[in-house]
Amino acid sequence: MYVWLMLAIAALIIYIAQIGAITWLEHRRQSHLAAWIFLCLVCPFLGFAAYWLLGRRLKRVKPLTALKSERHAASKIGKSASMNRFHSFIDQYLPYPATNRNRATVLQDGETTFQTILNAIEHACSSIHLDYYTVRCDGIGNRFLEALTSKAREGVDVKLLYDGIGSLHLSEHFLQKLHSAGAQSACFSPPREFLLKKRLNFRNHRKIVVIDNSVGFMGGINIGDEYLGLDSRLGFWRDTHLKLEGECVRQLQAIFQENWLRATGENIRVDAGSTSRDEVPAPEAEWNDRIVLVPGKPGIHDAVISEALFAAMSEAKETIYAVTPYFIPDPSIAASLRIASRSGVDVKLIIPGISDSKLVLLATLSYVQDMLDAGVRVYRYGKGFIHAKVLIIDGRLASIGSANLDMRSLYSNYELLALIEGADPVGRLTKDFMNDLSDSVAVDAGEFSRRPSKQKTAESLLHLLSPLL
Repeated sequence: MYVWLMLAIAALIIYIAQIGAITWLEHRRQSHLAAWIFLCLVCPFLGFAAYWLLGRRLKRVKPLTALKSERHAASKIGKSASMNRFHSFIDQYLPYPATNRNRATVLQDGETTFQTILNAIEHACSSIHLDYYTVRCDGIGNRFLEALTSKAREGVDVKLLYDGIGSLHLSEHFLQKLHSAGAQSACFSPPREFLLKKRLNFRNHRKIVVIDNSVGFMGGINIGDEYLGLDSRLGFWRDTHLKLEGECVRQLQAIFQENWLRATGENIRVDAGSTSRDEVPAPEAEWNDRIVLVPGKPGIHDAVISEALFAAMSEAKETIYAVTPYFIPDPSIAASLRIASRSGVDVKLIIPGISDSKLVLLATLSYVQDMLDAGVRVYRYGKGFIHAKVLIIDGRLASIGSANLDMRSLYSNYELLALIEGADPVGRLTKDFMNDLSDSVAVDAGEFSRRPSKQKTAESLLHLLSPLL
């Protein structure tokens, strides 16, 4: 009896120590703290084991500073008496300075995006660098494989970086074909290796293509047939991507180089010592879109995406239009939307009607009542699955990229978004938002409050765990 009592006391001490350790490590992320403690209460010891493997934050590291020398000069461009706090925030805090001589072209679906990228690949002369969360061995995946192997055989430098979890089912046959043609590939955070390093939770969710260091692509679209609407369960797939030309492409190339270095240890360079065909072409005179690239990294100290979005929404005077497939906002983002709405700003939010994850949809719905109570108008997309990640402020500023309005994107993933000021791209994004709105159904506050108690209970449970989803 004595032995069992001592074992029970020891287990209790260890259990309390686990809760204390999580509290100490997560005290600056209150939502994560609550989620992990709840998981530990429900699943003693197993919950802490999961935290130790998946929940720990990366140590803060200093960012690469290849383009930092441009900041002082770039910060003077575009400054005027109308410079507001948001522009000051960009100049002083974000990793890359704003560039002004760019052209951003909005690509509103998978078919247009894939065809535009494949056309650019076909005309590549020197380099094709791709960085994707998901690459599939399906119809569109094989089209990319054919295009990339063809260019590699021509002597073009082809590099493919893919995420170890997002591309878990990418076949060795696919990669062998790439390698046999002379292309290179690398896996970002291989599951087995990074499970041992306790970094499995930190995924590379970016979608980047840079061709000849002169044209780039980024946004929310991976390489897979579902983005063409070929998923039998989800059907029509609504998404948004960007084609970039101009000064910002050099920064996009630098972000790819950082990712490649992190995955392989190889420090590739494109600018230095390049031949004339590798040089960045002079932007056209009529290109005047102002673009800031914001690369997000895991950790509360590197929450630049969350802070950039917060700063942008704080500048809203008339409208905030947002669309996201996963709405699990951190407290600052949620407060920004509520305060803006209560201050008279027209805030509209589009979320999916159907989702690729029932659990995440329940977590998303758990935040809807809070928005409705603040006067935010919430809509559920009805044409299919909406995967676009777009924010539009007053019809003059927009953000688009890989980051969802959820805590995984804001704190746990490597993400990338572009902040854009330009009449053509922002106008096009606004038009697309209005089209999406016409395909959506407004959430009625009264009807939503009367949803079944069983669903409310499920939402409440997922709300507690939402920072971990």
